[in-house]
Amino acid sequence: MATRILIPTPLRPYTDKQDAVDAEGRTVGELLENLTQKHAGLKAHLFNEQGKLRSFVNVYVNDEDIRYLQKEQTPVAPGDTISIIPSVAGGVDRVSGERVSGTFSGSAVAEKVPDTLPQLTNDEIKRYSRHLIMPEVGVEGQRKLKASKVLCIGAGGLGSPVAMYLTAAGVGTLGLVDFDVVDFSNLQRQILHGTPDVGRTKLASARDRLQALNPEITIKTYETALSSENALKLFQPYDVIVDGTDNFPTRYLVNDACVLLGKPNAYGSIFRFEGQASVFGAKNGPCYRCLYPEPPPPGLVPSCAEGGVLGVLPGIIGTIQAMETIKLILGIGEPLVGRFLIFDALRMKFRELKLQKDPDCPVCGTHPTVTKLIDYDQFCGVHPAAPEPLESTTVQASPLDISAVDLKARLDRGDDLLIVDVREPQEYQINRIPGSVLIPLGDVPKRYNELDPNQEVVVQCKMGGRSAKAADFLRSVGFKRVLNLTGGILAWIDKVDPTQPKY
Repeated sequence: MATRILIPTPLRPYTDKQDAVDAEGRTVGELLENLTQKHAGLKAHLFNEQGKLRSFVNVYVNDEDIRYLQKEQTPVAPGDTISIIPSVAGGVDRVSGERVSGTFSGSAVAEKVPDTLPQLTNDEIKRYSRHLIMPEVGVEGQRKLKASKVLCIGAGGLGSPVAMYLTAAGVGTLGLVDFDVVDFSNLQRQILHGTPDVGRTKLASARDRLQALNPEITIKTYETALSSENALKLFQPYDVIVDGTDNFPTRYLVNDACVLLGKPNAYGSIFRFEGQASVFGAKNGPCYRCLYPEPPPPGLVPSCAEGGVLGVLPGIIGTIQAMETIKLILGIGEPLVGRFLIFDALRMKFRELKLQKDPDCPVCGTHPTVTKLIDYDQFCGVHPAAPEPLESTTVQASPLDISAVDLKARLDRGDDLLIVDVREPQEYQINRIPGSVLIPLGDVPKRYNELDPNQEVVVQCKMGGRSAKAADFLRSVGFKRVLNLTGGILAWIDKVDPTQPKY
């Protein structure tokens, strides 16, 4: 009897966009082997070069974590459901030096005695009256909120609802870390910002919006690159850290800093129609490294900038992060500690997976080996971007790359080039290089035989990441002359055809 395997959104391009696939096998290993035989494009995402299941891909049998069992040898029975849960980084653009874009007491505030808490003013009593009449909050709980300090990493998609609801709820001090400016492409989901804010720093825009929402609270902004050098100092004064970033170096940096300082991390991530939420780094609970000990190789997991995100989705996940933060501050309810919440917007379904604390975790385990913050770019295999070379029609930064300017020059000369666009059809409708052929990245392994291996091929996507993967694949199957368009269609628009719209 076939077993149903649930396919997460980032991997669906490799299963003909199917969200569930039936496979045969008596064990998890046999099922995954059968799955990758049917859908060969999945193999590089699920297994490393040695044929072992990748450490950033978790497999659940009926929502039970099997990482601490013999993963591949875990038996499956008729009717079982297998879930593949890869790491997803989505949230807000990287907060870095580049301007781009049971019972639980979760914090020191929850443990404070009433006499040490600040009093509420008459205006605050009016403002928070709907909280005050709830026995789970009451006057004492509202005073805890007023005494609390929360740091939100990012003022974008996830940070917008987090910041707005925590501000409205009366969190006494809200810190915001961001290093970006408001762009038109942000406005579809980043509700902290409006059209008049385009071009302003996100922190200036956020401060104005939040102070208008609730002038009773203190807003602290940090327009700085979050790094191993300043994370501990930034995090130290705060009770809860909210992670609203979308890249793996910052995810691991936030996690490790929270564990080292004993701060709970209200985690959220988003991609297309799916979201994830949990609380990491809480006392006796797992951390992000317990779930994903290692990051995926750079470029293997698409970002929201490449894959897109429904504008409402960060509102849902960010609101969950805000809710978890308030529960941690008040010490009420059952926070998402040891629980991993997955939301599917298309089906309007929530699923909850159980997480275990890894006793061998290098950060929060019994014998930790990571006792200070490290170089997270290096850990994640991310290399700093090299300065853009001067434009030239003869010199390339790499023999495997071609610039937009050089491509235009060769097309004008009449060179026999085939341009293959590996974006999705909906992206191709927005803008394109004239004469290009559309073959989405997930279809390349099935359709490469439509191309002439003797013709020179230029592979192109939005920014160059997906096309680099496609170019590597074409070379692996015998194409001798394959170039990757550096910077993708965005570079083409910047350097060659500014009349086309950007996205």
